[in-house]
Amino acid sequence: MSDNKIQITEQGLKNLEKELDKLVSDKRPKLVERLANARSQGDLSENSDYQNAKEELDFLDGKISELQNVVHNSEVVSGKNNNGEIAVGTEVTLKIQDEEHVYYIVGEWEADPISKKISHSSPLGQALVGKKVGQKAEVEAPVGKVTYEILAIK
Repeated sequence: MSDNKIQITEQGLKNLEKELDKLVSDKRPKLVERLANARSQGDLSENSDYQNAKEELDFLDGKISELQNVVHNSEVVSGKNNNGEIAVGTEVTLKIQDEEHVYYIVGEWEADPISKKISHSSPLGQALVGKKVGQKAEVEAPVGKVTYEILAIK
């Protein structure tokens, strides 16, 4: 893997492509139309709708450019053929104290802790990547060190 590639799962890439398409084909044309309407209202220096639309369009164009860069530089990883080690694209069952939790190791762009999608570059992700079933990973947390025992990898 080259250094400038962004690791992402197949589903994560599809989600980013879908978001990019929506921004380019739906949101941006509406903002351009809003900007044109605001521009036609005369004095631009006192036209707050024009200023707001212009700022929103600049922000949206930045987001579109960022997503295009991610999609262009992404490398789809599946977690398969990882020699039984945790990697991007794997599902991991962990034991924390007496409770079992299932996490998905994903690329940075698809991380969502609420959905238990953990980035490989997060403290927990870094502690887990490369480990195998039966091993333990320690992560420094605000409450102190937390030890995770790896029960299963899919």
